[in-house]
Order: sequence, then structure tokens, then C-alpha cells
Amino acid sequence: CPWQGPFHELSVHEAECSHPTKTGNELMEILDEMDQTRLKEMQLYNSIFSLLSFEKIGYTEVQFRPYRTDDFITRLYYETPRLTVLNQTWVLKARVNDSERNPNLSCKRTLSFQLILKSKVNSPMECSFLLLEGPYDDVKINPVIYHFVFSNESNETDYMALPIVDSVECNKLLAAKNINLRLFIFQIQK
Repeated sequence: CPWQGPFHELSVHEAECSHPTKTGNELMEILDEMDQTRLKEMQLYNSIFSLLSFEKIGYTEVQFRPYRTDDFITRLYYETPRLTVLNQTWVLKARVNDSERNPNLSCKRTLSFQLILKSKVNSPMECSFLLLEGPYDDVKINPVIYHFVFSNESNETDYMALPIVDSVECNKLLAAKNINLRLFIFQIQK
């Protein structure tokens, strides 16, 4: 049973838990799902370890600050000050629930982000990058590696989901004055 909780709730959970009545086939399906999840985690960590062997690796602490648009309908978004990684200047932007009209009416909250290269480059720059929790926040993020080829004509990624574990974690981030994360960029050498 994957239940986790405080010890004082254990007896209530045990009385209501359906796992003891499951058949062997049902339990095997649950175990197979758990194995698949662990396999995906191992593949991700192996990918991160292989990225660590790259010649050009940079990271920095980023702090998203909230801003509001002056449009007819006010929207909340986040942006970092300019930052330097791998001798290039970058900015990160983030938006709540993909800028839906009234995110305050939804219980489910998500954040998506965009990485923008502000420097001019002589040739296309192929990068892998990921955002992780920073040393000053305790938000739970499932690491996801993103890839993009930056050039002067194509200098910003699409908005991508910030892989926060769940809506509760997202709300914790949104309740904070600033969002502090750590950005890693790996430049792929050709």
C-alpha cells in the first residue's frame, strides 16, 4: 500500500484500506506500476548524470518576482532579473495556469516557464536545461530535462510546465513573496 501519513492516522487508514482485499493479479498490476515509475526515475537520473559529463555546464540561483500586466484584464506573471550562465545573458518568465483568465477561480494551480536568451550568438546554441528547487525553498519538483536550440532568430522556448509535484506545492510557491529556484544549463558541443 502506498499510503503515507502520520502515525496517529494509521489505524483509521488500516480500517479503510482496500489493499488487503485485492487479488494477486491486482497486486501484481500495482507492483508493475511501481516498477515502471522507478524505471523512469532511474532513466531520468542516468540522463542527468550523463549531462554532468558535458564540457560546458552552468547554473545559477534564480528568483522569480511577481508582476501584473496593465491589460484590460490584469494577469499575474513572474520574471527573473537578467542572469548570466555560460557567458550568455538569460531571462526566465513564468505564468500561472497558462495565463487563463481567472486562475483564482480554480483550485488546481500550475506554473509554466519560458527560458529566453537575451545575448546575440554567432552560431546556434544547443542546450539542455532544467529547473530544480533552490537552497532557500522547500518546494517539491520532479526534475525534467528540456532541450532547445537557441539562435538569434529563435531565442525563446515555448512555455513548459514547471514540474511541481502537485497543486498544493504550487500554491505554496505562489503564496511566497518570490519564487527561488536553481537553473542548470548544459551546452551541447558539436
